Amino acid sequence: MSKPPRLTLPSGARAHLLSTARGDFAVHEAGEPVRGTALLVPGFTGSKEDFIGLLEPLAAAGYRVVAVDGRGQHESPGPREESAYALEELAQDVLAQAAAVDGGPVHLVGHSLGGLISRAAVLRDAAPFASLTLMSSGPAAIAEDQQERTKLLVAALEAMRDDMPGVWTAMRSFDPEDTVPDAPELADFLRERWLATVPEQLIATGRILVSEPDRVDELSSVELPKLVLSGEVDYAWPVPLMDEMTRRLGAARVVVGGAEHSPNAENPQVTAGALASFWDARPRG
Repeated sequence: MSKPPRLTLPSGARAHLLSTARGDFAVHEAGEPVRGTALLVPGFTGSKEDFIGLLEPLAAAGYRVVAVDGRGQHESPGPREESAYALEELAQDVLAQAAAVDGGPVHLVGHSLGGLISRAAVLRDAAPFASLTLMSSGPAAIAEDQQERTKLLVAALEAMRDDMPGVWTAMRSFDPEDTVPDAPELADFLRERWLATVPEQLIATGRILVSEPDRVDELSSVELPKLVLSGEVDYAWPVPLMDEMTRRLGAARVVVGGAEHSPNAENPQVTAGALASFWDARPRG
């Protein structure tokens, strides 16, 4: 799971609800659209807080940045129905969010599961977007060993969806013995974020991670600037797999040093610089 580098918003950023044609979404927002607007979509078990480290540097680079909680995720409401979290539904949410930010074409960034959701949004309608960045997100389902872990989690949620504290405790019991304990404030946040997320959202999106087909050829035909960004190591989609996806897409490629699956949280300054450089090279709409 992604762990934010800090929990306090930088000066000038604000938390609010973004009203869209598909409901309200909790967001963190910073900056003015001098050079453009960016929409940041988090991954499985994640939230808008995973992008806190990007807000200040991207705003300083001249971008309006909107990091969002998806439906049923952390502080965004969502129904207790698995069908509400089908990939196509989540893709339509992203399109509604892009329309609601009302800042011209949007630079779309999807982290991990958020990359699969963002890809589906672009495949449905690329017109609202200035570019697409797939951050630590691969061509199809996650790696086989991670599929097994995710299937176990989904099964636990199906059996214990009304006991989210119990699932949390069971899930954390599988942490390696040498795992460095989280700071108390972060540990409390991670638990509260888990408890606030709708279990059906986690069940449905977990299934997406283990079943998503390869849609790279389909995406390659979309004439939109694309960036594949990752850390040096990735357990969900191995880095060589993302390298190959980059080639198939004809995309730009950035590997962020000192980062693994969450470069947005693990090395936000370098990640923000790479994003801004990529966006700066794109014509503004």
